[in-house]
Amino acid sequence: MMLQLIKLELTKTMRSTSFAKSVLVAVFLGFLAVLLLSYLLILGLVLKEVIEEVFKTTDTLSVLNSYLIYFFLFEFMVRYFTQKLPVIELERFLHLPIKKSRIINFLLGRSFVSPLSLIALLLFTPFAFRVIAPEYGSQGAWTWLFSILLASWSLHWFMLWFKQKFEDSFIGLIVSFAVILLGVGSSYYGWFNLGELIKPFFDYSLTSIIPVACLLGLCIGMYWLAYSFYTKNAYLEDLSKEEEVRFVNSNFGIFDRFGLAGELANLEWKLIIRHKKSRTYLMLAGFFLLYGLIFYTNPLYKSDDGFSHMFVFVGTFITSIFMLQYGQLFLSWNSANFDFFLNKRGGVEALVKGKYLLFVVTSAFCFLASVPYVYFGWEILLIHLATFLFNMGVVIHLVIYLSLWKPKPMDLNKGAMFNYEGVGIAQFLMMLPIFLGPYAVYFPFALLINQYAGLLALGITGVIGIIAGPYLSSFPVNKVLKNRYEISSAFRQEL
Repeated sequence: MMLQLIKLELTKTMRSTSFAKSVLVAVFLGFLAVLLLSYLLILGLVLKEVIEEVFKTTDTLSVLNSYLIYFFLFEFMVRYFTQKLPVIELERFLHLPIKKSRIINFLLGRSFVSPLSLIALLLFTPFAFRVIAPEYGSQGAWTWLFSILLASWSLHWFMLWFKQKFEDSFIGLIVSFAVILLGVGSSYYGWFNLGELIKPFFDYSLTSIIPVACLLGLCIGMYWLAYSFYTKNAYLEDLSKEEEVRFVNSNFGIFDRFGLAGELANLEWKLIIRHKKSRTYLMLAGFFLLYGLIFYTNPLYKSDDGFSHMFVFVGTFITSIFMLQYGQLFLSWNSANFDFFLNKRGGVEALVKGKYLLFVVTSAFCFLASVPYVYFGWEILLIHLATFLFNMGVVIHLVIYLSLWKPKPMDLNKGAMFNYEGVGIAQFLMMLPIFLGPYAVYFPFALLINQYAGLLALGITGVIGIIAGPYLSSFPVNKVLKNRYEISSAFRQEL
């Protein structure tokens, strides 16, 4: 029966009208996966030397066991954002005369065939036989390695259940960030070290098979948790969980005063929450608000005579992260219903201006959320204010105008990670003027006068752009109207 399911899957793929394109994408992603996995294998081969160099110690095994928790925390985060769910495939199998249990087992088993399942194997196998085997023998190396592998694979099955149950609500996002912040923050501030709590367990695996047995039981338990959940809810109306209506249908009241453009901005917000890819971008925007902690706490960027020029880039990134991610696919989000706006009087103008409103409001929220960075100095708040004004006056127009160069269709229900639908060369090239633009204004004044003069120039340029906003926003509107038939034809092409 499993062979029959595999045959059906291959037949479906080969009969697709976009088979050639799918093969090319698969080859490219396969090459990328092999490249990344080869880097992991190389890291595994030199892991002993890396630990010795970073921690200045020869007891590399003890250090690694105490830091394994952070590997699992990182893996948890990666799996949350990249691991795909097998739910969508159910609709192609549930009508067949096949037992539901076999379909679920097939889909769960196929989900395990992923580069994510090889990360722990490639990273820790060389270390096990280079460091552990000479001291504890091959049995110690195998039991330690299997302990790590079973813990990693348990995360795979757990994530299948966790994402399906909580991904459509902010509970999943809150839990994910809480796990990461609790693990990393507790060690950073010296409250307690999670690594030291689980270190004895992996130390014990060097001399006993009991940890392997415990983790094998955990892995089987996590598989059963996912299996029982999917079997119980193996109905399309159940697995396609309804959104929380009160949240999804909520409006930004500030948009109501802007007429049709405001209505479309409200509609755009609802679509962001409803669809998987746009919702992932929203989640990532919240995560990247913590980007400043990498730079503002790093002594390398401290300066006695001001602040690092790098902070201008950080401020630009933090105060406009959602606009940069979402805006680079400006019209692709509406590829499925673009003809509706063409046929509606003033529809294109309202669509573009509605997105302007959405970008302004979300960027304002990002700026307000970044205010606590003032803890690291008042100059950080000035940087964020200046870059926010520049983003609203200049960058927002660059993002929108550059994104209109040959937009491509996109399926909103697919995830954001390793999904290149809607992405073209324009999305890569547009990053250059967006991130170099602030420095083109900032550097002349910063070098000739001082850094604060550069920030003032950024802010004033942004204010001028905001005042000229109605005029500048007419350029993308006219460009869409001029190329509307070409864009509409491109959006009708099959993905």
